[in-house]
Amino acid sequence: MADATFPHAPRPDGATGVLVLASGEVAWGRGFGATGQAVGEVCFHTAMTGYQEIMTDPSFAGQIITFTFPHIGNVGANPDDVEADNPHALGMIVREDPTAPSNFRAMENLAGWMERHARIGLAGVDTRALTRRIRGGGAPTGVVAHAPDGQFDLDLLLKLARGWPGLEGMDLAKDVTRETHGSWEGGIWRLGFGYDGAGEGARPHVVAVDYGSKSNIFRNLVQAGAKVSVVPATATYDEIMALAPDGIFLSNGPGDPAATGKYAVPVIRQLLDTGKPLFGICLGHQLLALAVGARTTKMFQGHRGANHPVKRLSDGAVEITSMNHGFAVERETLPANARETHVSLFDGSNAGIELTDRPAFSVQYHPEASPGPQDSLYLFERFVGALRAG
Repeated sequence: MADATFPHAPRPDGATGVLVLASGEVAWGRGFGATGQAVGEVCFHTAMTGYQEIMTDPSFAGQIITFTFPHIGNVGANPDDVEADNPHALGMIVREDPTAPSNFRAMENLAGWMERHARIGLAGVDTRALTRRIRGGGAPTGVVAHAPDGQFDLDLLLKLARGWPGLEGMDLAKDVTRETHGSWEGGIWRLGFGYDGAGEGARPHVVAVDYGSKSNIFRNLVQAGAKVSVVPATATYDEIMALAPDGIFLSNGPGDPAATGKYAVPVIRQLLDTGKPLFGICLGHQLLALAVGARTTKMFQGHRGANHPVKRLSDGAVEITSMNHGFAVERETLPANARETHVSLFDGSNAGIELTDRPAFSVQYHPEASPGPQDSLYLFERFVGALRAG
């Protein structure tokens, strides 16, 4: 980050982009993608690959992503490597200017993809310094802006940053969920084959509640042998049960789980009372914990990356996982019938629970991450296996 502090940071020659934090700190760079400005929480992500999947992950709604890996954009963009129809992250901050793509699957360059989807990029920033700033001071609110003429109203940008309320208390699931019920057919993607079909034969029926889901979760449920129906975050108990599920899945998503829980938790409690198997990921994990009486809290900097070690308490095995969350379950508030199953080895925070009196379990990380760590795919097989056994 620039040593100079707002409002005394001069605009260097050639700067066409800027990041202004609510603290008044300013970082100048070179804008790419869309022009304009976006305000949100500034976080960092440690994955070396998968920037297109990350940008389209609905869990990143309301956030501006700082990529710690310096070379973002080398493989370009294509219509397959997405987790939702459109990007949900507000923008990205990178060290080096995105170059022309060097990958046979690329259909366009990253800057063009960002511009087409109205997302702002900022290159030329010391992302190591910015990451240290976030680690030391917590995830700040900021505005990222791009103007080809390099002219910015810093007073206005600072006002926007300071006026944004922050993610705590914010329900974003309603903003990113699908609006209508639908079915999911395809399995995982394979090079040279595309997405696998669902296959023939009887399959247990999973109803997935979409709080801001990644598509690869549904692909892995299908790959594990399930038939999947997807309902909006606001679906009622009666609407879910009318689909005759064999089990229920609670998806990932953005925002404060306590805010989303105001309408989601009563439904989840009713679903638990049916005795049907239930599996939750990320926000779904937090909502399950809230439903049994635990609490969640805003993390200082959050966990975002594809290299997070998690210890499985049942046997001591370590899973290398993909994570994306800014809230966590407070383990000391877990009730007697909720057993902790996984723990983050980065900071010791809770990373999984299971209920001892009902067939329900959840994890804080993303077992569907692909390409990337596949240490946790057994969770899909465990869930679908429980449906078959029932």
